[in-house]
Amino acid sequence: MQLVQQVRQAVRLGRLDPGDRLPTVREVAESLAINPNTVLKAYRELELEGLVEARTGLGTYVRGHSGRALPNQAALERELAAWLRKARTAGWEKEDVVAVIETTLRATYATSHGRREGAA
Repeated sequence: MQLVQQVRQAVRLGRLDPGDRLPTVREVAESLAINPNTVLKAYRELELEGLVEARTGLGTYVRGHSGRALPNQAALERELAAWLRKARTAGWEKEDVVAVIETTLRATYATSHGRREGAA
């Protein structure tokens, strides 16, 4: 699932463009030290979603973007990177950062009617 999510994010953020070739199943399996069948399943899921297409004998290629551009992406990424550097300098571990971001996301993107996600 992590591999599927990483490819989705890379396409959504424009880090993978239509026509870009994904690494081979073997390359991914070796670099991540995971079973090739796991990679194959991830690639199949991405293909079923229409995000990539397998070309026999040629590899797996990105089909398209999510269809929407993210406004101010570069500027916001710079701000986030600066904040992350501050957190790291302050001694925060990766898990601390993830916890704060997930909590803040839930609070910021609360569901309709002003209720927070998970609230009764």
